[in-house]
Amino acid sequence: MARLRRLPPIHALLAFESAARLGGFAPAAAELCITPSAISHRIRQLEAQLGEQLFERTASGVRLTDAGQHCLVGVREAFDRLASLSRSNPHDDVVRLVVGTPPTFARNLLIPRLPEFQRLWPDIEIELAIGAPMQDRPERHDVDIRFGSGLFDERLTVKLYDDRLDVLVSPAFLQRHPAVTRPAELAGLELLRSPLVPWLPWFRAAGLPWPEPQRGTIFTDLGALLEAAASGLGLAVCSRRIAERWIRDGQLILLFPDLEVPSTNTYHVLVERDLAPRPEVAAFTDWLRSTFA
Repeated sequence: MARLRRLPPIHALLAFESAARLGGFAPAAAELCITPSAISHRIRQLEAQLGEQLFERTASGVRLTDAGQHCLVGVREAFDRLASLSRSNPHDDVVRLVVGTPPTFARNLLIPRLPEFQRLWPDIEIELAIGAPMQDRPERHDVDIRFGSGLFDERLTVKLYDDRLDVLVSPAFLQRHPAVTRPAELAGLELLRSPLVPWLPWFRAAGLPWPEPQRGTIFTDLGALLEAAASGLGLAVCSRRIAERWIRDGQLILLFPDLEVPSTNTYHVLVERDLAPRPEVAAFTDWLRSTFA
């Protein structure tokens, strides 16, 4: 599978440039509205990726090493080129990036984090194109986020994160079935289904010689699947990260939290090969990888 170029994380480059310009981690933290420890972590991340020490820590603050001085020149040149994007179009101060995304990813994972991207890149305007996840020929955009195993099409494809499968149930449903304490006791219960996340991998990991369920309500959107489970309609199997909001709000409970089942499907970012070098595309895809890694 082709991969996007391995770029240093944008947030780490911003922390590095700010600390170099202001002469310390504390003023850089104040400028970027994060903590000094976060600045330090991001710079250590950048140093680990580059294999170079960028700062010397002193009693009065930090001082750039020779490698740091060399890196700073390149970083400022790159930032200047990105800043020139808006100036290259005399009719528009904003570069627009169209991002195709499934509704559940957009609503629960992407949109809550977009303010950070807008703060980092105020001259890049994101247009979200929400599309149904089960389309045979989905429309293509500047950047597309897709759910699956990673085998999509000829575009550059990068996995955003690994995930695990969990069985989820509402508190009300669990009250009606308090005796469910072992996987085998799911027999006879209403199992909600989705072609995006089949039950079979979880059955096998749980040691259950069961086939894929042939009966039960089917959902082609993971958000709808989880809403149905939260409403007490039945049990759902879904990737943990997508279900975070429902779990955090107490709408869904992990039925067997100690059973580790890797998910074969997760979210990926797809980019046309000729679009990948565009600065706004590289900035957004790098931010996605850094945010969801």
